[in-house]
Amino acid sequence: MTDPERNQLLELRDLEVKLDQLIAQYTATKNENYSLKTKQDELVKEKAHLLEKTTLARTRVEAMIARLKAMEQGS
Repeated sequence: MTDPERNQLLELRDLEVKLDQLIAQYTATKNENYSLKTKQDELVKEKAHLLEKTTLARTRVEAMIARLKAMEQGS
């Protein structure tokens, strides 16, 4: 094997290693992206649920305040 052939073979092997690393990095990033999107969806649903609970609590507190004011004015 001549030096140029050996150099080409070494370059090809180096390229294969880099390509394998790139594929592994792509796969890891793709998996992380899926995980983050799933977590984001969960958080959006949780936020909507908490907003609903907050609105319900606010409505109840406002109703209690109105009843207390009515009781205060009635006495």
